[in-house]
Amino acid sequence: MASSNFIDYVKIFCRSGKGGAGSVHFRREKFVPKGGPDGGDGGRGGHIILRGDSNYWTLLHLKYTKHIHAPNGKPGGGHGSTGAEGEDIIMPVPLGTVAKDAETGKVLFEITEHGEEKPLMKGGRGGLGNTNFKTATNQAPHYAQPGEPSEEAWIILELKVLADVGLVGFPNAGKSTLLSVISAAKPEIGDYPFTTMTPNLGVVAYRDSKSFVVADIPGIIEGAAEGKGLGTRFLRHIERNSVLLFMVPADADDISKEYQILVNEIKKYNPELLDKNRVLAITKSDMIDDELEQLLLETIPKNVPYVFISSVVQKGLTELKDLLWKAIHDRTDI
Repeated sequence: MASSNFIDYVKIFCRSGKGGAGSVHFRREKFVPKGGPDGGDGGRGGHIILRGDSNYWTLLHLKYTKHIHAPNGKPGGGHGSTGAEGEDIIMPVPLGTVAKDAETGKVLFEITEHGEEKPLMKGGRGGLGNTNFKTATNQAPHYAQPGEPSEEAWIILELKVLADVGLVGFPNAGKSTLLSVISAAKPEIGDYPFTTMTPNLGVVAYRDSKSFVVADIPGIIEGAAEGKGLGTRFLRHIERNSVLLFMVPADADDISKEYQILVNEIKKYNPELLDKNRVLAITKSDMIDDELEQLLLETIPKNVPYVFISSVVQKGLTELKDLLWKAIHDRTDI
């Protein structure tokens, strides 16, 4: 199954290369029996570097890589020769990858652009050879610097899906069905909770050959921020979305109440997410008639743009795309 290939969390042990030791060496030639110091510097140890690559969409290629060790730098040699540098290890990762210290949980950096490179572990600098320590009062130094030690740590890599719109709703709210209708994505669809176990991305065609990306996030339940249901495992994917599309079915007991529960879960997880533009879609509206739709207007939150939609009969989808496009590109007017 394709869904099993979506890996958005890996923990790996990384160790950069040690710097090579500087050389203690003296020039010795046939007619120069007591030449001065000519020990070369040691080479730098290899870095471990993350590089953003838009061709990757999952951390699957790192799932079974538990230890990454960069080569050490080579020691310096005589005649002023510098030791070779340890080869850098460059790890391609999908855009939206966050690197964290596994012990402290501190965020080290994020990779958000194709080709962006950031060092995860820096290799130790090579030690200076004894040539560097020659002075007027010490013409023949018999010492050199050792190379700097390597860096090592357990690192967590987390993927936050990059998309323009994130679908937010309870399980079985119609998120996957909507994505399958408005894009070419083919998420698993079923009439039971938690059909979607991994985020799905779809490119939605808009007017004049424009498009935007929608992410179907696994369903949220009340208490998700405390770890209930699928917990916070997928809430982080919402952080990278420009707009949040809240989806509540028309047959819900109280549309406003369900919407507020979703908002509260996001607020508990990260209050800053509520600064994003929001749109509300009342789904499965093919199940109600016009009269009932008018009655439901009284239960809809007043502070969010909304539209009644039905993915089955494709009702309101054009209006929904218009609202989403406006929310993405016109931050001030919605």
